[in-house]
Amino acid sequence: MGRRKSGRPTSIDIAYRAGVSQPTVSRALRGDTSVSAATRERIESIARELNYAVDRNASSLRTQRSDTIALLIFEDPTPDDSMINPFFVAMLGSITRACARQGLDLLVSFQRMEDDWHQRYHDSHRADGLILLGYGDYQQYEERLEQLKEQGTSYARWGSVSSDAGGSTIGSDNFGAGRLAGEHLLERGRRKVAFLGRVDDNAPEFAQRYRGMIAALEEAGIPPDHALQSDAITTEKAGRAAVSALIAEGKPFDAVFAASDLIAIGAMQVLAENGYSVPDDVAVIGFDNIAAASLTTPPLTTIMQDVQGAGQRLVDMLLAQIEGGERPDPRLETRLIVRGSTGG
Repeated sequence: MGRRKSGRPTSIDIAYRAGVSQPTVSRALRGDTSVSAATRERIESIARELNYAVDRNASSLRTQRSDTIALLIFEDPTPDDSMINPFFVAMLGSITRACARQGLDLLVSFQRMEDDWHQRYHDSHRADGLILLGYGDYQQYEERLEQLKEQGTSYARWGSVSSDAGGSTIGSDNFGAGRLAGEHLLERGRRKVAFLGRVDDNAPEFAQRYRGMIAALEEAGIPPDHALQSDAITTEKAGRAAVSALIAEGKPFDAVFAASDLIAIGAMQVLAENGYSVPDDVAVIGFDNIAAASLTTPPLTTIMQDVQGAGQRLVDMLLAQIEGGERPDPRLETRLIVRGSTGG
């Protein structure tokens, strides 16, 4: 039978010409990677030839989806008034690009953990799901995650994969990163390594980094000195306080592994003020590779997380929940960036 052409091109017209199903066309045009690259290119070429534009309103009515996701960035203490962890600022660009590739709109907002953000987004129906960056005290945050699960809200978050039984988390291999830092300091001849950062259940990412460093020391036959661990949150002020406490207690150390670059930067300031030379007296390594890490004196050796891969992986994780697809590998590898603070 012949097929009557519609006045306005539709996804069915594209499917007819491409020799595929209409759902395949829909997936291809929103950048779904389940469609092969060759098929996706053929469909996109036909769509351009027909001057086809996706009718987002009609699509939303059919699927009961907004094709919008919300990115919630939680406030962190910072030296300025931004209240935004610079690591998450760097991740924002990769999440935006990943959404664009999937044909999704992105809402970005800054939240305080104590507010009712979880209920507000559920009630408003403004987004199909949430991406969460930052959490502060994980014990408080975990309660909100349980509420999201109970109300059926799809979400993906950046954090500690090992602390998530629900499989909604994307994060770095923090244990492996800690081991990498420990091995690097050992190669530099350091034996008394201080760790600046909380290591309890309230900060699971920091705790994993610490355990990885301890594992590296133990594998080298060096008994770790747990008295050289000093609590700190992700701020320069906390880094200053943590290393000041170690100095005041008279505990000798020849290296510092800070759980974040901001902590490391604060620690380096106090070391310089107290007459310690970095790296001659104390080698320092941070974590995150924020922009400021290369601008310190000396430049800061650090562990770099895969910011670009993180954005794509978070979007993929959220879409897998919304659409019932296969979830991506939750762990991302890290890389050591050697600079002057460890004698690089």
